[in-house]
Amino acid sequence: MTTDNAPVATPAAERGAQGQSIVAKDPSAQATEDGTEQVDDTLFNVTIYLPHDDKSIKIPVSPLEQIHEIRQSIIEHPIALQYSCFHLEHNDTRINDFLQVSEVEGLANMPILHVVEDPYTEKEARIHMIRIRELIGAAGDRTDTVQGILSGVSIYDDIVDVPRVGAEAEAQDIVEYDFAAPPSLAMLIPKETGPAPKTVKSISLSPWNPPPAPLRQKGHLIYLMVSTNEGEQFQITGHVGGFFVNNSSNAKFDPSPKTGPKGHAAHSLFTLLEKISPSFASSYAEFQEVTNRKDPLATFQIGNSFPSAPWLVPSIDSPLCAHSSDTARPQETFLLSGAENTDSLRDWNEEFQSAKELPRDMIQDRVFRERLLSKLFADYNDAAARGAVLVARGEVAPLNPTEARDAQIFVYNNIFFSFGADGVGTFTSEGGDEAARVATGKDVLGVKLVNQLDIDGLYTPGTVVVDYLGKRIVGQSIVPGIFKQPEPGENQIHYGAVDGKDVVAADERFAAPFEKLATALRVKKHAVWDKENKRFDLEASVEMKGLLGTDGRKYVLDLYRITPLDIAWMDGDTLSEGFNYADYPHRMTVLRPELIETMGKAKAREFVNTEIKSRTEAKVAEQAKNDFKATIASESAAAGDNENGAAKAEDTNDEKPAETIDRIDMSDFKFALNPDVFSNQEPQTEEEHTQMAEDEQAVKEACYFLRCEVMDGLMKDLKESEISFPMDGRSLTRLLHRRGINMRYLGKLAQKSAADGSRLECFRELCVREMVSRSFKHIAAKYLKYLPLPLTSSCLSHLLNCLVGFGLNPNPVAEIDESLKDLFADADLGFQTVTPESLREDIKRETARRYRFTLEDSWWHQIRHLQLLREVALKLGLQIQIRNFIFSALEVDSVSASNGQTSGESKKSNKKKKNNRDGSPASVASTLNAPHTFRPDDFVNVMPIVKDSSPRSTLAEETMEAGRLSIYQNQRKLGEDLLLESLSLHEQIYGLVHPEVAQMYHTLSQIYFQLDQKEAAVELARKAAIVAERTFGLDSAETVLDYLNLSLFLHQRGDSQLALVYAKHALKLWKIIYGPDHPDTITTMNNYAVMLQSVKAYHESRRWFEESLRVCDLIFGRQSVNSATLLFQLAQALALDQDATAAVSSMRESYNIFKKTLGADDKNTVEAEHWLEQLTSNAVLIARQAKNEKDRTTRGSFSFASRTVSHGASTTKGPSERVHGALINSGAQDERDIDELMKYIGGKDEKSGGKKRTGRTRLPNKRGGVPATGPPKKSA
Repeated sequence: MTTDNAPVATPAAERGAQGQSIVAKDPSAQATEDGTEQVDDTLFNVTIYLPHDDKSIKIPVSPLEQIHEIRQSIIEHPIALQYSCFHLEHNDTRINDFLQVSEVEGLANMPILHVVEDPYTEKEARIHMIRIRELIGAAGDRTDTVQGILSGVSIYDDIVDVPRVGAEAEAQDIVEYDFAAPPSLAMLIPKETGPAPKTVKSISLSPWNPPPAPLRQKGHLIYLMVSTNEGEQFQITGHVGGFFVNNSSNAKFDPSPKTGPKGHAAHSLFTLLEKISPSFASSYAEFQEVTNRKDPLATFQIGNSFPSAPWLVPSIDSPLCAHSSDTARPQETFLLSGAENTDSLRDWNEEFQSAKELPRDMIQDRVFRERLLSKLFADYNDAAARGAVLVARGEVAPLNPTEARDAQIFVYNNIFFSFGADGVGTFTSEGGDEAARVATGKDVLGVKLVNQLDIDGLYTPGTVVVDYLGKRIVGQSIVPGIFKQPEPGENQIHYGAVDGKDVVAADERFAAPFEKLATALRVKKHAVWDKENKRFDLEASVEMKGLLGTDGRKYVLDLYRITPLDIAWMDGDTLSEGFNYADYPHRMTVLRPELIETMGKAKAREFVNTEIKSRTEAKVAEQAKNDFKATIASESAAAGDNENGAAKAEDTNDEKPAETIDRIDMSDFKFALNPDVFSNQEPQTEEEHTQMAEDEQAVKEACYFLRCEVMDGLMKDLKESEISFPMDGRSLTRLLHRRGINMRYLGKLAQKSAADGSRLECFRELCVREMVSRSFKHIAAKYLKYLPLPLTSSCLSHLLNCLVGFGLNPNPVAEIDESLKDLFADADLGFQTVTPESLREDIKRETARRYRFTLEDSWWHQIRHLQLLREVALKLGLQIQIRNFIFSALEVDSVSASNGQTSGESKKSNKKKKNNRDGSPASVASTLNAPHTFRPDDFVNVMPIVKDSSPRSTLAEETMEAGRLSIYQNQRKLGEDLLLESLSLHEQIYGLVHPEVAQMYHTLSQIYFQLDQKEAAVELARKAAIVAERTFGLDSAETVLDYLNLSLFLHQRGDSQLALVYAKHALKLWKIIYGPDHPDTITTMNNYAVMLQSVKAYHESRRWFEESLRVCDLIFGRQSVNSATLLFQLAQALALDQDATAAVSSMRESYNIFKKTLGADDKNTVEAEHWLEQLTSNAVLIARQAKNEKDRTTRGSFSFASRTVSHGASTTKGPSERVHGALINSGAQDERDIDELMKYIGGKDEKSGGKKRTGRTRLPNKRGGVPATGPPKKSA
């Protein structure tokens, strides 16, 4: 964004924090409407002069930026990377780092800044050393308990590092593909690369640390030890003035400066290394060259979110997982936190609330506030996750060691931890531990929702829920006063229930902020009663508590009941017959907030429609009355007066709508629900009983709306391809939650899908897989919860052998180290008794209990084992060592098959793949000798599953929506500026690598593609794919869609060869995630075939059309319009492949289906008939030529192919888009019947190439693989 015309800073349709509308300002304006000064945000270049060598750099800055952002840009600049301890000066005046650029006097007129080195402190010296170690590649690998192995990895560069189409052998890798081969898991592992060049052998703290007091008085901070590539060892003193070589050795302490040739000093450690090591500069240049080979986004540090860690990791013997020696690695705790460990201790709660109280009046204020909050939430989530893992492992002492294990509480790193279990009996009546576990998950969701609403005067503690090895742990920032014992007669809680529901508090100081919260959450003000039947009118659920902290702030706690109970689920009805509803594990079955919001919008639409209808009827009556009066007046007036009167009447009627513009006052619309109905409240009066009955009926209507409107609407949208099908459990969960559907309805959705036939078989299969994987998660948690960490791998391997490995070994035996069994004699090893049969019964019982769905008797044979393994690994946080997992004895002989490797692949390719397996547990031999599918050694790590309460940036989202709206309103320039501004805001607030940024790249790439800016669309799609890999996962549904987008955009840009590479990669990922025959792959395979035609791979294109047709027949049925459309395209592909007879047969079948389904007069039927006649004529001509000139080949006579393909946006045309001049003109058409011509060509009556299937004939949709009314006009 260095253009002169910078994007407008204020979004066009932006909404403030409280929802008020903010009118967009003209970018050139200098004052807002309220008179405050508006800062011009046009970028300008600032020249930065560096010390010592008179070098300078130019950095584009905005007046809205702060000085510390310029400082960070300097640190990251290639020629200024050695500086970390400095300040900036303008006109010899030091500038505060937290000043805004516009506040620096004279900077706009003289944009020059000077870097001035500062004295070091011990903390600055430690940070400088850490930074230089990272910069020069001297830091070894890290073992991270939270982020896992290979976290944040990207394989984007491995995909593009393939031979481009040129030679025939290289072209095969792109065009060939084996549809029947099992998926290759090896593609999820990054390619091994050689070790990066070493710049120094080692750099670490010297054993002479810390400096003694006399030397500390002289400015000594730390002592370092460096071994150079030349084999020399240097002892270095970190001084307030910089770094210098001292006279110390391993045996003698003398930190005085060294004299002579080796006596060097510099302010930066980087500069000192250049002086003491002759090879440092050249080796560092080589190191940079190696690191620069990868895309910067693939290596950029992830700071504001958890990186995604793959569920499959390389062998522990792989160089990718090599554990190298690093002297400084155990010293990093001191380097980061200091000797007293005070640097890492933070008052999280005060930081959160202080950040929320920052001003947000101006745009720049909101940017700074949201950026700070984003970073703060990321730091807190990371610290809480690390603390929760330590608590789960028993490495943190409890504050109440005498209490029961589930009732123990902990404080670590100023974070309060407790178990998500009913340790003190709070949820006894709601379901005990199961209810407590659900309540903690709902609580973090509620806190996130309140954080997103950002209500003035209402505060929430930082909240994180961590699932780790069967335990659920809640981490919260410590609210001031939470541990204070109340005085006699006082309550610690000031609003809501106290001590269960026996006592209710209703402090009026909480009424105003809770009212704002209730309005936003559509919660109705309602009455509750305490144990003495005293009435209290509360703004929120009685379970939601208000606490007045000792800091004077109003905190809201326990947000697990912000919506009403799903009473229809608890009571049961005809939707789930045959189940005992009392068996459901808890009573925390609340409705989702998304459902309440959706229902509120539906009610609002009904209100508006009713108002419009009543006003229309009133206008009609008024118009009739006026017409009647006009008629009476016209009859009694003279002819001349009649004309004037009529004109006057018309003017009156025309003026009325202009004077009274139709506006509907939405203040009369009310929709809110009482969250405390059906929760044992006892009204006292008749009026209260009546009101409670009305509130209960409103909640029942919401339950009905969920079951009938929302769920049926989802089924309808999936059936008609209005939305894409989910690919895995995560995408299924997101889809249901967006619709407001709870996951407990998976069973009902599976039943609805089965009732709709093959069209929704994919969705039914996903629902069943998700129910099985979630049930297994609960069963595994029961065995893992109290199991010592060293025994968890044995437990996991045995349970998974029983779940998916029974085909290889029907009687698996748990493999446990006998020494560990003796060591942990008190451990519960109940998992040893689990058998495949008992596990299936447990899963069937859990599924019936939690989802009210009965699994089929042989469900374990029908479910896809690899995909189920992936779902379980993601839900439990498992990282499994990659192998060619064998799930049945039948797979032993075919273990070497891999996806994408066809019989036509070269021996060179096979040899290369074989060599890549050397030394890895993935080798075939080791797998064949294994008596079990899994062994304990396969489970190399378990990661915590973290649910956080981080809000999204409202400013960035509002700006993006304003840009979309502007483009929709044909204000393209303004819309593009706002979209660019939104992208800049996303990157500023979240950082470059973040899930929200990946979504922004994805959305923006599609918008730019629609605006015909193909280069920008390709670049944004590329970034989206890389960031999605690093944040969502290498094989996530988002990553697949991003690679498909990138492939499509590249093809439209004209680079079909590279587009094929990415499309093939996406399809391989798709096969791992879901398996074969996903409905949405019809479109993808169709697009792939079109791309192959554009590179003249006609035979391979034909194979892809045939596979697309096979999947379409499986889902829609052979007699559907969808199949007819693909048959039409297949006929064209067959013609291009010089198979005239098959082309005629395919087109004839397409014509017959169109005629039967759409009628003879439909344009698709007419077009298909025309093509059939043309193809038949060409086939007859070819047959005649073949008989008359046997010495000539058919290919020599057929010149149809070269002119059929258009290398533009679409290469295959549908019946409604005739390709003129694409067929050879054979002169006069043969007048014989088509059947006779077919007999003449083939010697008999030709039949369709495939067996016809009777299926549904629903019209296809644009996103269901083919358009709704016939063959697609644009296949890619």
